[in-house]
Amino acid sequence: MKRLFSLFFVVLLAVGIVGCSESSGGSDDEVVLGIALPSATHGWMGALIQNAEDQAKALVEDGTIDDYVFTTADSTAAQANNVEDLIAQGVDAIVMLPIESEALSPAGQKIADEGIPLVILDRELTNDAATVVVKGDNTGIGINAGKFFVEQLGGSGKVVEIAGPPSSVTNQRSEGFRESIEGSDIEILASQNGEFSTETSLSVMQNVLTAHPEIDAVYTQDDGMALGVIQAIKEANRTDIKFVTGAGGAKDVYEIIQEDGLIKATFLYSPLMSKDAIKVGADLANGKDPESAEMVIPATPVTIDNVEDHYDSEAAF
Repeated sequence: MKRLFSLFFVVLLAVGIVGCSESSGGSDDEVVLGIALPSATHGWMGALIQNAEDQAKALVEDGTIDDYVFTTADSTAAQANNVEDLIAQGVDAIVMLPIESEALSPAGQKIADEGIPLVILDRELTNDAATVVVKGDNTGIGINAGKFFVEQLGGSGKVVEIAGPPSSVTNQRSEGFRESIEGSDIEILASQNGEFSTETSLSVMQNVLTAHPEIDAVYTQDDGMALGVIQAIKEANRTDIKFVTGAGGAKDVYEIIQEDGLIKATFLYSPLMSKDAIKVGADLANGKDPESAEMVIPATPVTIDNVEDHYDSEAAF
């Protein structure tokens, strides 16, 4: 009787082991997408984050991927830690928007070294770790803004640049602007970091206005920063500044352009690009080869002449 019971126990144990092995194998077969973004609840970045999560949910619902791990961070160190966690969880691909290009390049390299496909969104790394880059035409924003300045100022004037934090986005928008005004008599009086923040840009512009009693126009690299800049100009009762430009395509800025207000132009840089990045990430997670190593959204100028074609009163951004 004891021998019979022992045999039954061995058979039962064997069945249990096989069952666990099958369950574990099913888990390994799941396609999981990792997502590492900055933190934001409003503005362009807030809209981008919401678009990314909406797209990830839709891909789970239609069966393209089995699951996703969504992380946000408010510092470069926190984002690097999030990347480490995604690697440890064994995700099949990662979509990352680096808070800062240089600071997050080592994290991107770790992803590549692990053999995990990497989609970089918006701000590029300083190395070649990315499998695919999805971005707006940052150089094009600068070039188109520069053309607008040359045209509106008749090729001569004193201007200020309110730029973003250290990143490929900031560098390209600055370089494009300078390339476009080269050969004109437009002088850049100052270039300050507005951190892609309305509040920071308000404070920075207040200092710029104190330092420079005569300014013809202001080139800002972001619609949110443009809103902070015009607030500072209005509070200082400055009438010398003829216009301000932004970038991004925010509804609030469109409304100012429609009213022929101080912001005269912006340049498209849609937060919907995160949906494209998530789709590309899902394809890579499923083992598909990318169609291209780069996806670039055009930097279409929006002025009073065509703002009605782009304005949506129901838009979240």
